[in-house]
Amino acid sequence: MLQKILYFFKKMLIGVLSLALLLVLIGFLFVTFSPQFGGKPSQDQMAEYSKLPYFSDGKFSNLIETEMTMSTGKAIRMLPQFFKNDPARKPDFALPTVERDSLELVSGQSKDRLIWFGHSAFLLQLDGKTILIDPMLSEVPAPHPWLGKPRFSEELPIPVEKLPEIDFILISHDHYDHLDYESIQKLKSKTKHFLVPLGVGAHFERWGVEPSRIQELRWWEETDLLGLHFAFAPSRHFSGRGISNRFSTLWGSWILQSEKHKLYFSGDGGYGPHFKEIGEKYGPFDFAMLECGQYNENWSQLHMAPEQTALAAMDLGAKVGMPIHWGAFSLAMHSWTDPVERVRAKASELELPLAIPKIGEFVYLDAVPGSVEEWWKGPR
Repeated sequence: MLQKILYFFKKMLIGVLSLALLLVLIGFLFVTFSPQFGGKPSQDQMAEYSKLPYFSDGKFSNLIETEMTMSTGKAIRMLPQFFKNDPARKPDFALPTVERDSLELVSGQSKDRLIWFGHSAFLLQLDGKTILIDPMLSEVPAPHPWLGKPRFSEELPIPVEKLPEIDFILISHDHYDHLDYESIQKLKSKTKHFLVPLGVGAHFERWGVEPSRIQELRWWEETDLLGLHFAFAPSRHFSGRGISNRFSTLWGSWILQSEKHKLYFSGDGGYGPHFKEIGEKYGPFDFAMLECGQYNENWSQLHMAPEQTALAAMDLGAKVGMPIHWGAFSLAMHSWTDPVERVRAKASELELPLAIPKIGEFVYLDAVPGSVEEWWKGPR
């Protein structure tokens, strides 16, 4: 009898270990061969990066000390909070989305305007040029749909396939909620130029984009293309698409300037003195798109709290601020409306005008924002 019990447990242990090894193997093969994870900078590129003061030992670093660590135990304890089915973290109604079509986007290019797709994705039309910023236009911001939560909205303002020809795609950093493989696959054949941080070009090359269409920029580097001026500036964040490649590519923010308007796009990052430095170097700005969401006290140096979003707009000398990095995905534990309510309160205190458009709504850069429709509160 005892031998039978021991035999049973032995077989069960072998089965469990075999399953564990199989899962490890599947994970290894997925990480190694899935195009989602992108490419790696070459050794020659790494040698060039090493000449920069913010690159050493194969990694980029922030300009000021930034806490990145979280104990393994604490991370494990937080996992149930991430996957908790908290109804406050997503809308309980269909978000109002303004639908657009290709002809509408082409015919109105004489007006400087933008469309928000939710989170940090934008379509801008400046001086007759069409620009996409951080076009994460898929359903789940993760390397596989099973590894993340879906977008709040069932539909985008316009399907990716129906977007007109794109002059520029700008990327702030390579995290999945900002750089999406599936979106790039659908956009690469209709896009002229890709402006990306150092190292991120390797992802695009692996995904089939010719190097001649990719331009990598370091912090404070500027370029002029098709009559527009672009500058890449620091942010306080990090990068990486895999388990072991954190800090392997650069992250940052963008300055875009046409003959009539100057815009700022923050990408992701914590609050810091770089905002005032950017404002002094490139500001004041007509319009600033600023991260405002997915924050938590455990990563407070990597993502701004809403009150800091308003302060950053003031540091930049922005005439109008717009909270972004919210309204599409739940990537933190706060309620989905907490970012917009808190930033509005602080902006009111600072007398900072805010633009808070519906997804898909045109925002005209020549127009001063009027009263804000509180669309996030649902139908009334």
